[in-house]
Amino acid sequence: MAAPPRPGAEALDFRDIQAFNARRAILLASGPGDKSRLYRTRDGGATWQLLRTNADTKGFWDAIAFSNEKRGVLMGDPVNGHFVIETTADGGRTWQPRSTPPALPGEGAFAASGTCLVVRGPREIWFATSAARVFRSTDGGQSWTVTPTPLRQPTPSAGIFSLALGPGPTAVAVGGDYRLPAESTQTAAFTTNHGDTWTPAPGPRGYRSSATFFTRSTVVAVGTNGADLSTDGGKTWQPLAAEGYHAVQPGWAVGPQGRIARVTLR
Repeated sequence: MAAPPRPGAEALDFRDIQAFNARRAILLASGPGDKSRLYRTRDGGATWQLLRTNADTKGFWDAIAFSNEKRGVLMGDPVNGHFVIETTADGGRTWQPRSTPPALPGEGAFAASGTCLVVRGPREIWFATSAARVFRSTDGGQSWTVTPTPLRQPTPSAGIFSLALGPGPTAVAVGGDYRLPAESTQTAAFTTNHGDTWTPAPGPRGYRSSATFFTRSTVVAVGTNGADLSTDGGKTWQPLAAEGYHAVQPGWAVGPQGRIARVTLR
């Protein structure tokens, strides 16, 4: 599903990079059909090899996530009524398709930050959708549970944009409506029971496209109108910064016009 437009976006929009060490990484280019591609570098980005191209003209790859250098997951928007999930156990050289439950009419995923898909260990896979539903597998994609969350809104530009996995049974979902970046309702939720149920969390000051745990209880969420901080695992939030960002990982945030920020929490 097309992500929110960014100034100066090219036809090939690089959304997600999974770095394994200082010299080896796999990069996802999102786009319709064969514009969805995987690239690999083994020399720190000096050169890139085309690893794979999406052969399905109806497809759109949204995100990749790796639990280690060998095991990874690729996620794409629904084709023939089902989300695309494929797994690799050899670093992306070969991929195994997995079945998913039916998607709702018009349901897709947002490729805004590459964090609508997250993994934990070799078997656990989570992904979130524009219908504010969370899909979870604990057996490497062979079976799934699907849970609604309080973030659903009746607009195609809203839903869950990012998932962040915390310790044990905890996780956080953030999103909102990217066309209404200052609208602060239905932008965050948390779970304390492996995603079986989700509770709305007040506080983020608008649409948020990415979230991550910095510590066991400290979470940072970012969006185009600023960043917010939670110190209780996503239950409550407070303002952190006014600058807009698209994605955040522990230590770093990236935003419009090439902005890169070092994030240090004291």
